Amino acid sequence: MDGRTTGGTLSAAQLGEELGDRATLVQFSSAFCQPCRATRRTLAEVTGMVEGVAHIEIDAEAHLTLVRRLGISRTPTVLVLDADGRIIRRAAGQPRTVDVVAALGQAM
Repeated sequence: MDGRTTGGTLSAAQLGEELGDRATLVQFSSAFCQPCRATRRTLAEVTGMVEGVAHIEIDAEAHLTLVRRLGISRTPTVLVLDADGRIIRRAAGQPRTVDVVAALGQAM
């Protein structure tokens, strides 16, 4: 995770799925994005290791209004939300597991 913070808040209604009890990893993907598949596996691994963390994958092409509002310019982009839906961290590109776990530590 590149360490950039963004502020702002996202709700379950905006994302179309329930937020995690402790934190949520929101992944913006596109259909033909190879790094998105690897990111999906990494985030699934982390959510399996850390209790109370949800992973929500958003199809960027199908949610252009949200993509524009958040300034998503490439896929994959991962947002780390705290329990209240506040955006704590943001990173573009394929993250490493250790970086995702560290970012979650800041969100919880």
